[in-house]
Amino acid sequence: MTGSFEPDPARILSAAFFARPTATVARELLGKVLASRAGGVFTAGVIVETEAYLGSDDPGSHAATRGVTARNRVMYGPPGCAYVYLTYGNHHMLNLVTEGQGVAGAVLVRAIEPVSGLEVMEARRAGRADSELTNGPGKLASALGIDLGHTGVTLGGEIAVYDAAGVDDDRVGASGRIGLSAGHDLPLRFYLTDNRYVSRGRTGPRSPGRAVGGQMRGTA
Repeated sequence: MTGSFEPDPARILSAAFFARPTATVARELLGKVLASRAGGVFTAGVIVETEAYLGSDDPGSHAATRGVTARNRVMYGPPGCAYVYLTYGNHHMLNLVTEGQGVAGAVLVRAIEPVSGLEVMEARRAGRADSELTNGPGKLASALGIDLGHTGVTLGGEIAVYDAAGVDDDRVGASGRIGLSAGHDLPLRFYLTDNRYVSRGRTGPRSPGRAVGGQMRGTA
């Protein structure tokens, strides 16, 4: 699938797509095209892996706090915005805000398959190529030029998600989330079973040396 992608403004997903239950959005984002114009350069990739993060009852979520905080405020809306945070001091993690205004929810984009701007992505990733280019949330954010400066931006501009043909259920896997110390057992990770760009992280409790995971509390 790696190649070129012609962006059509008419196919940019609106806020209404994201203003729905987070797990539904996470599943339906598979096969859509995530694009960035960071640095004035267009790069894009097909979303092949996501994780849903819910509200205060989700122990793996940044919203599992005593109300709204400076960090998780963006998760409470409006839907259709970007929520970017830093983990392990150097990995940016791109989340897409979901649910209605005032309800916490976001989808972590865990992996994409590049379809445009491949040379730029490789340069940003210091020459990494093939599936290693974007088969993890920190990797794809780096390849797309996404950083903390994108937190709170409305999707459809410098960061956008384009509609594409849906993915049949027989190609979709679901599992617990990766890299969490709590809430890892909830079946809120969705991925394309036949795609080599899906990350190699394992579900289960976080352990020392574990690859970059999801919205781990206290790490961003």
